[in-house]
Amino acid sequence: MKRVIKPGGVFAVTGYALLNIDGTTDKIIRKFHDEIVGPFWDPERKYVDECYQTIPFPFKEIAAPRLHNIYEWKFEQLIGYLNTWSAVQHYIKAEKKNPVDLIKNDMAEAWEKNTVKTVRFPVLLRIGKL
Repeated sequence: MKRVIKPGGVFAVTGYALLNIDGTTDKIIRKFHDEIVGPFWDPERKYVDECYQTIPFPFKEIAAPRLHNIYEWKFEQLIGYLNTWSAVQHYIKAEKKNPVDLIKNDMAEAWEKNTVKTVRFPVLLRIGKL
């Protein structure tokens, strides 16, 4: 950043954290994230899990608002999203099977047939000034 931004320039580092839906679903997703595919996350994933607070940040920090991306999803959309996780893809490559299948029935039971649920992604945001 010091090389490309003008003195006094402002920049933001942004991303999103683990989603929240409801207590039962969140518990299944957290176990899936931490235990089932946990060993398959890239080491840099820790920065997301630590909400970007441990990223080296040698700049004047500007307080960021708490934000969320909010969606209304059907069960199939959640399953599709889980299949995009890099750790899921690493698991498939190593184990030759999809780990989402290990939780799909529990998730379907928690989701309730033909329902739409609110899915919240906390936005990770750090703002700095040079």
